[in-house]
Amino acid sequence: MKKALTLLLLFVSMVGFSKKPDSRYFEMRIYYCHPGRLDALIQRFTNHTTKIFERHGMTNVGYWIPNKNDENALYYILAYPSQAERDSSWKKFGRDPEWKDVAKKSEESGKIVAKVTSIFMNATDFSPKIKPSKGAEDRTFELRTYTPAPGKLDNVLTRFRDHTTKLFKKSGMENIAYFTSIDKDPSKEGKLVYIIAHKNEDAAKVSWDIFRKDPKWLKVKEASEVNGKIVDKVESVFMSPTSFSTIR
Repeated sequence: MKKALTLLLLFVSMVGFSKKPDSRYFEMRIYYCHPGRLDALIQRFTNHTTKIFERHGMTNVGYWIPNKNDENALYYILAYPSQAERDSSWKKFGRDPEWKDVAKKSEESGKIVAKVTSIFMNATDFSPKIKPSKGAEDRTFELRTYTPAPGKLDNVLTRFRDHTTKLFKKSGMENIAYFTSIDKDPSKEGKLVYIIAHKNEDAAKVSWDIFRKDPKWLKVKEASEVNGKIVDKVESVFMSPTSFSTIR
């Protein structure tokens, strides 16, 4: 018995336990407000919306406001057990008497939201566990979206899984969450959507400079693109967490 236990511990120490990917269904929603109405939206979420979401089975992952916010936007991510439960939760939310009353009262001075964009996502197998923040000081978050070259999404994910996330950490960036978007056309590849954290935007610039000059990164990038580039487009949005965001 003792010998068997010793062998088991040795095996575990050699191979470790594989991390189980987060199987939840994620949705990033972007609300674009009418001019001068973002504060009303924030107040509605602070006092009511997030609580009603939770009551109907939605998990509040994080809420952010872009640092450069010409479009009066609020970005947030919700998690659901499945796509079917996502659809069911939103139907219940829309019929909720409290929500109807809150929405009506909050729009007595005019409509708040001009447009809503939804991006449905799955967590990657290398995404860290998403958990509430414990630090007392708010961080700056960076939302990055990579559009892969045709047929190259797996190459992008492999590079991140095997190298990039580790080099980010080495360069002073904190890996928060990594997702692949779900295209409306099932035959099309999604995009890599991820969030990293910095102390502030100045610190982000320093970290990115370190990362881009890292000899290991230069070697990895060259090797991964030996048959052509794997990323067609990179988009970046720096954001600050709201007071009610679980990730701060």
